Amino acid sequence: MNGTNGSWAFWGLFLIALSAGACSEDAGGLGIFDESVDIGDAAHPGSARFDRESGRYFVSGSGANIWGERDAFHFLWRRIGGDLQLTAEVEFPDAGGHPHRKAGWMVRESLEPDAPYADAVVHGDGLISLQYRKETGGPTEEIQAHQTAPATLRLERAGDLFSLYISSNGGPFQPVGSILVEVGESPHVGLAVCSHEQDRMQEAVFSRVSVESRSLPEGAERVVESTLEVINVESGERTVRRREKDHFEAPNWSRDGSYFVINRHGLLYRIDVDGGEPIQIDTGKLIRNNNDHGFSPDGKWLAISDHTEQGASLIYVVPAGGGEPRLITAQGPSFWHGWSPDGKTLAYCAERNGQYDVYAIPAEGGRERQLTNTAGLDDGPDYSPDGDIFFNSERTGSMKIWRMSADGGNPTQMTFDQDYADWFPHPSPDGRHVIFLSYDRSVEGHPPNQEVALRIMPLEGGQPTVLARFYGGQGTINVPSWSPDSRHAAFVSFRLVIP
Repeated sequence: MNGTNGSWAFWGLFLIALSAGACSEDAGGLGIFDESVDIGDAAHPGSARFDRESGRYFVSGSGANIWGERDAFHFLWRRIGGDLQLTAEVEFPDAGGHPHRKAGWMVRESLEPDAPYADAVVHGDGLISLQYRKETGGPTEEIQAHQTAPATLRLERAGDLFSLYISSNGGPFQPVGSILVEVGESPHVGLAVCSHEQDRMQEAVFSRVSVESRSLPEGAERVVESTLEVINVESGERTVRRREKDHFEAPNWSRDGSYFVINRHGLLYRIDVDGGEPIQIDTGKLIRNNNDHGFSPDGKWLAISDHTEQGASLIYVVPAGGGEPRLITAQGPSFWHGWSPDGKTLAYCAERNGQYDVYAIPAEGGRERQLTNTAGLDDGPDYSPDGDIFFNSERTGSMKIWRMSADGGNPTQMTFDQDYADWFPHPSPDGRHVIFLSYDRSVEGHPPNQEVALRIMPLEGGQPTVLARFYGGQGTINVPSWSPDSRHAAFVSFRLVIP
């Protein structure tokens, strides 16, 4: 599946709300939905109706909030199983309501006020967010969009993964965030409205409402969907450059800013910065490339890590446009991660004598130098513009970001959060920031298909901030992927979807 709209090829289309004859007032005036109920402590009975002529839903509700450990709101719903694609435009006709009133799509395990759920809601002040409660009676959390209303919301369910997409001004749908929430095989799906004031009613109008559902065929298995994304590190806005039902990984951004390099099924490909079809890069006899590759400072060369010759990863250098590879490391496994600013040295992670540490070697080949020597894993070395090396290490018991001089001296811990395990730091070309991937602290290693966060912090250290939350991990941002102007970074997110 290509392009930025993320459209589905539904052979199992369940519902389309705007289709002709989708409902009638004689059927209760609820359109495609079955019931209209108050959830939790709503002081005033809510209501819902469908206007067949305009195709719009008018839903009114009271209730203190959809938040915390219990919710209070009005819900127009029906049970729908399978993967979902829920789309709507949402507006509040009353400009005088509470700025935190909410209206949008909700997928809920039950009608109990403390039930697990995921929603995509517009607030009265224009904020759009993906809210969720992961367990019964647990806290509500959210991922806030950087775009604001008016916009078209799309909440998608793929198994237990919920993703929010937003279209502004009729443009393509762009991702906001993803989260795993278990809501059962046949959850309650519908439109929710909360006034955020217990004693006040609030009406919301839902237009261009559509519901699409697809079930996994018997005996079939889900497949990986890979999405090449670009994130603006100042605004946090994400845009899709390529999406397909195939597995690809680890984007590099070319030094001139015109294309990306990814690896897929052991080969390297270039993709135009605006998207398009991948074009294979010639790496000669090397056909088992992994996801550790990247450009020289002048953009003329690619360092690659490949398993073809020895079965263990070795580091080679090839012309950036493709050509005959030149072996750099004679011993494996060796996994490239960084190229020094002066172009003279490669930094990499290697296993020697049963221990993984950071090494460096001349870019022209020669004798390797061991830069770290600690129990546990040291990995992911990448150079900052001043020549220092950032890397991730579990030497203190949990995986954190560290910094050291180019000769391995003065190792300094840079991240300290107890909730995260941090991997693959990449300093920006302008020397202002470092971006890295964070797992939950309970996750061992850097596996694929996990809830992860892309985080950023000042190069000199400080409290990291979350740029994005999504489903990813191995292959998301293993290698340097900053744009040349340091304003954007590329990464790959993943989903497990129906074939």
